[in-house]
Amino acid sequence: MSSELRMPQLGMMMMEGTLLRWLVPDGTPVKGGQDVAEIESEKVIQAIPAPEDGVLRQLVAEGQVVPVLSVIGAVE
Repeated sequence: MSSELRMPQLGMMMMEGTLLRWLVPDGTPVKGGQDVAEIESEKVIQAIPAPEDGVLRQLVAEGQVVPVLSVIGAVE
């Protein structure tokens, strides 16, 4: 079973965000609550935590701009 990591909507008007960087390499074991990525909107930079224990799978490259709620990775 895997849990998706999605680009959050940090404000009512946010339509897209940038994946600034992955904090954990692809294929690395992570713990639930561990920060695994940083995203940026027009006004804020925010860390994205792993939803559960598992192995991180990166689906979006650093620097890529993606629509809100798009899947950017998964924890398997």
